Amino acid sequence: MSFTETFDTFYSKVKESLSDGTFAKLTLAKTIGKTDLKNIYVRPIIEKNNLKLELKFRYQTEELFEVYTIEAACERLKEYLNNPFLSAILFTTEFDLTYKLNKKRIAGISEQFPSFTHASPVLTEYHLKSRS
Repeated sequence: MSFTETFDTFYSKVKESLSDGTFAKLTLAKTIGKTDLKNIYVRPIIEKNNLKLELKFRYQTEELFEVYTIEAACERLKEYLNNPFLSAILFTTEFDLTYKLNKKRIAGISEQFPSFTHASPVLTEYHLKSRS
């Protein structure tokens, strides 16, 4: 399976955590070599009563923000896999899930105990509004 297909499997857990309200944050990190782009942080936002994802691109000297639908965010993040990022970490209240490319560019997914005890407050607010 290619690393982008494996990322689709990983991203399905991102979508699941958004829908069940356990999503805390998503980070792309561990770059190849020295790059101006250091990290991409992903957090949920509510825009016109729709749940979307804000991608914060953290560079050496600045931060840029982009907003995408949940599906479009996946495609945007794939553009940065293997160039320059080798890993993505999904933090939820139930588990931490790590997507990692090794030196041979073979992808692996591993699960650890959760680092966060609370989901994103925006997500909590969104789920409360959608139930009323």
